[in-house]
Amino acid sequence: MNYSQFLTILSASGSAPTATSYLMTFVPLALILVFFYFFIIKPQKKQEKQDKEMRENLDIGDEIITNGGIVGIVTQIKDDTVVIETGGDRSKIRVMKWAIAKVVSDKDEDADK
Repeated sequence: MNYSQFLTILSASGSAPTATSYLMTFVPLALILVFFYFFIIKPQKKQEKQDKEMRENLDIGDEIITNGGIVGIVTQIKDDTVVIETGGDRSKIRVMKWAIAKVVSDKDEDADK
């Protein structure tokens, strides 16, 4: 079958696509994009904002956990690094701020107790 025969069959089978058929084609796509925005992209941006705020509000004496699972107490804060004290032998490790997963306890919370 060549191209002209295909066009003949196509034109004989029905009318030209209408605006409604185009709309029905793009509505599911638009719904998928809205779904992705509200259920995936927006919550992820909110979490990233909270993580950035947590890292910016670090203070000396905060107990933290890194992404690698190291638990320590913040002893020094620089621009993009943090020095933490770990273990009973008081060894110190310098880690990047982006590697901090969460703050376990703040010294302010300990004072309230």
